[in-house]
Parts: sequence; structure tokens; C-alpha cells
Amino acid sequence: MEHPENSSEYKGLTVNSGVEQPTIVNPYLQRGRFKHSRLSVNDYVEGILKGNVTILGRAVTLVESTAPEHQAVAQEVIEKCLPYAGKSVRIGISGVPGAGKSTSIDEFGMHVLKEYGGKLAVLAIDPSSERSKGSILGDKTRMEKLSVHPDSFIRPSPSAGSLGGVARKTRETIILCEAAGFDKIFVETVGVGQSETACHSMVDFFLLIQLAGTGDELQGIKRGIMEMADGIVINKCDGNNVDKCQLAATQFRNALHLFPLPESGWTPQVLTYSGFYGLGIREVWEMIYSYFDYVKANGFFEYRRNEQAKYWMYESINEQLRNSFFRNPTIAGRLTDVEQDVLAGRQTSFVAAKRLLDEYFTLLH
Repeated sequence: MEHPENSSEYKGLTVNSGVEQPTIVNPYLQRGRFKHSRLSVNDYVEGILKGNVTILGRAVTLVESTAPEHQAVAQEVIEKCLPYAGKSVRIGISGVPGAGKSTSIDEFGMHVLKEYGGKLAVLAIDPSSERSKGSILGDKTRMEKLSVHPDSFIRPSPSAGSLGGVARKTRETIILCEAAGFDKIFVETVGVGQSETACHSMVDFFLLIQLAGTGDELQGIKRGIMEMADGIVINKCDGNNVDKCQLAATQFRNALHLFPLPESGWTPQVLTYSGFYGLGIREVWEMIYSYFDYVKANGFFEYRRNEQAKYWMYESINEQLRNSFFRNPTIAGRLTDVEQDVLAGRQTSFVAAKRLLDEYFTLLH
């Protein structure tokens, strides 16, 4: 029997045999060293354009980072990737918590990859704890099929208290994914607060997932969200729930008739399906692609993209101004004292804010 020290698994390792063995570098250490190596802007861009999902993931991490040095690199990478972006269809998916968004995305994604080919990126926004700022980031566990598909990229990101739960950097992440060759982008929101508004401002089609059999079918649906939806789908239409789903669909259709026709000219449709059993998925996608044919024919697709670009320019200006204000050393040193004056009732919130802003603008001069 061969001694284990002479087996192929031990070759290249130093053993106490009195014979000098060839030295090799542990591949796991190599992998670790590569993981933490510093990449240049060109390294990032080259890797992204080649579709390297590891480098894409690292670039997204830079985009999400609040460190100024990371932001500087991220903005350079985004600028160089921009000419290769814009060639995808962007679909926002929202709905109340528990509506089955992640399961539905798993089914929708597998269907679209099988029927239409291409590559799919899923940007799933996980709600963060207001206390710890922590996030479970469990979407990959709920998207069992897509998470192992070679043509999919799932990126869960913590909302980190940003506008309504949609991460501030999601739009920039979309650009990187498009440059990496992903021609279909899903943006999943947490389904609460203003996240739908922010999501609507960065996607081409806004899909609202609803449930039936939960009491008043229209309860909890704000008019604003209903007006934003390009399509409404009612999930879990299977078993004993089919009749309830059909009734809910009728109620939603009647409600939509009360709203003015959307700017696109498209009449939002209401469909039923079962994410768990994969029923009705084809019809949902036929609706989505019918919408794209319609808005590309009447010019609304390009108009909406341009309006979104303008919107995000102003959003970026607001964000930069806010960061400049709070990172100013003089203002940062004064905030605590002014806050105490407000809490003690020595001055109102509005007067305190105006004085701080006046001081900030004086410092700029």
C-alpha cells in the first residue's frame, strides 16, 4: 500500500522524509490574495466588458461604498462603462411584503432566459434594520433556480435607510450590469414607503404584484402606486384561491378605469398567475413585451429614458450638496451645539437650519 506521504495529494508539500520536496504556492492562498488585490480603473472596466461577474460584483461594492476614495474610482469606472450601457430592458417589480416577489422573480427569470435567451441581472433591495443598519440579504436563498443559472447575476443590496428602501446607487449598478452584457435587468423593491417612486424612475416597465383573499383587495394600495403600474399581476392563483384571484383581478381592472390614461398611452393590464406552480408566467411576459413594442413604436420609450436621466442628474446634485454640507468640518463641529439649542427650545428647527445654511454658504465664499 502506498504511503500517504507519497500520494498525489501530498506531492509538493514539505514532509519529514529527509528528501527536499518542490515548493508550491497554496492555490487557496493565491485565490485569497487575488480577492484582496487592488484593481485599477482599467482592470475594472476590462473585466466588466468581458462579463466577469466577480469583477462586476467588486465594482458594485465600490459603487455602494461611502468612502470618498472608493467613490472616486467607482465614478471613473461608470463613466468609462457608460458608452456600453443602455441596451437592456429594465423591469421594476414591487408589491406588498409576502406577495411572493422573490419566488416570482425566480420563475419570471427562468422563463425569460429560456424563451428569449440573453443574460439577466437581478438587483434585489433588502430592507435594513433602522437600529443596527444590518440586513439579511436572503434573496439568493429564495431564488433557488436563478442563483445557480450561468446567465444570471443576483445582487442583494441593503437599503441602508435610503429613499424608501431603494439603494441610492442602484441606477449606477444598472449601468455596470448593462456594460457587462446583461440585457435584462430586474429591480426588486422592498414594497414599502417611497421605494416604488424611486424604482419607477429607473425602469422601463413597472410591475406590481398583488395577492387575493386578504380582505379588501384594494386596501393598502395607494393611488400613486396604482397609477405608476404598467401591469398588475395577482399571485398565488391556484387551488382554492382561483375564484378569489379572478374577483380581485376584476376589482383592480375597475379601479384602473377610474384613473386617467397614462402618459405612455398604454392601458395597464391585470393578470393572474401562480409563481409557485409556474402557471400564467408566459402570459405575463407576453404582456411585458407587448408594452415594449407599443412604447417603442410611439416614441415614449426613449422619452422616458431621457426624462429619467434628467431626474437623476438633479438627484445627484441634491445628494452632492447634502454630502458637502454635512462633511464640512465647521458645520460638523457646530451641529451638536445647534441640535442641543433646538432640543432645549432656545431656537426653532427652521431658524437653526437657516443659520447653519447661511454659515455654510458664507464659508464657501
